[in-house]
Amino acid sequence: MLNPKLRRELIELLGPNRLLTSREELLSYSFDATAGVNGRLPEAVVCPQNKAQLVEVVKVAARHQVPIYPRGSGTNLSGGTIPEAGGLVVLTLDLNRILEIDDDNLTATVEPGVIVQSLNDAVAPLGLIYPPDPGTVATATMGGTVAECSGGLRGLKYGVTRDYVMGLEVVLADGSLVRFGGKTVKNVTGYDLTRLFIGSEGTLGLITEITVRLIPAPESRRSLIAVFDSVEDAGKTVSAIIKNRVVPATLEIMDRMTCETVEAFAKVGLPPGAEAILLIEVDGAPEPVERDAQTVANICQEHRARQVRLARDEADRDRLWAARRAALPALARLRPTTILEDATVPRSRIPEMLCSLNEIARRYDLLIGTFGHAGDGNLHPTILCDSRDPAEMERVHRAIEEIFRAALSLGGTLTGEHGIGLAKSGFLEWEFGTEGVEILRRVKEAFDPGYLFNRGKMVPFSPGKSA
Repeated sequence: MLNPKLRRELIELLGPNRLLTSREELLSYSFDATAGVNGRLPEAVVCPQNKAQLVEVVKVAARHQVPIYPRGSGTNLSGGTIPEAGGLVVLTLDLNRILEIDDDNLTATVEPGVIVQSLNDAVAPLGLIYPPDPGTVATATMGGTVAECSGGLRGLKYGVTRDYVMGLEVVLADGSLVRFGGKTVKNVTGYDLTRLFIGSEGTLGLITEITVRLIPAPESRRSLIAVFDSVEDAGKTVSAIIKNRVVPATLEIMDRMTCETVEAFAKVGLPPGAEAILLIEVDGAPEPVERDAQTVANICQEHRARQVRLARDEADRDRLWAARRAALPALARLRPTTILEDATVPRSRIPEMLCSLNEIARRYDLLIGTFGHAGDGNLHPTILCDSRDPAEMERVHRAIEEIFRAALSLGGTLTGEHGIGLAKSGFLEWEFGTEGVEILRRVKEAFDPGYLFNRGKMVPFSPGKSA
């Protein structure tokens, strides 16, 4: 129940139409795209129109000791935007202006509600791109992708969000606005606070402006599909391609279950009976692209690919990548609940991780389809289940633990791009140890001693603290 005084202040600040309090409205903001994570209703949802209102919302929430849960499009896959302690969900979707495209310095400055694809559409006429390419590129906001340090299909060659954010403006827990970084290519003044906020999952402050680096769009690109009769051969091919000094823009893998499901769903012409396929794209200047494409094709054949095919034209290329982007929606049709993980290993350990995933699926009698960014070791084992079945969900939770243990034992990490959120907070000590988690807590409390921002995420709420 929203405090009456807080309600009056928020209405005075935002107007009655920008404060949502009915149960029906709040239900939509009690969850995000993460399956299997229970949230709770926020006390209200606030929808500021501009930066000034956003700053005032933070000040009002701090005065009333009510936690804030920042939210963009809600495409998060780790429970990062789910309200854990009531409080206010703060939508940033209306802060959606592209403030500047600086062609001279190859930068853009945007508000957090700008959709990633909208930025790319805006810079495309200038022959530029913003390379981070999350699977939800058409719906994810810039603020959300910065808060999560999102990756995507182009991460192997071009890197992830942290590699392109040059500066941030942030509102802190006391309502003050601070700016870190800027347009300069070099900047080693003080601690790298820009990097600290990237991937902080909305726990240190609210982003109000983002300055990102743009790069020239590649002149040429070639895509190909390689079909394998074993996941081990496909995994070894990934390492061999990189070892031969070819760095594709994209190098994706799909296992048999994923391929068959995608083909039944999207009818994109994937070959039947494959244990795994690799989808690969090289880009750059025309002559090196043709050379690299042929090199990649030869490597795939040397590693027992039974079929290697280059895309004939742009329409054929689009069909191949439509198959990859259809992986999650296709798998999600099989069972009521879809739990998408992103345990990540060094690329040389991909064959071992794929074998471990198959064994985990067999041991716990679960449907697990695996696809992902093989070039950077970022796999997406996708567990298909029914959250209404307690016995099955018990097996699911044990399987998830084993997936994390397997990744860590191979020198990997709990999450390559989805973040910790609520879903993985209980496993942080497995990777960081008690001492490492304590350091995270100290950082949190240095910026947000009252746990105002995204309470319950990254580190547990400290008893005795108030927002």
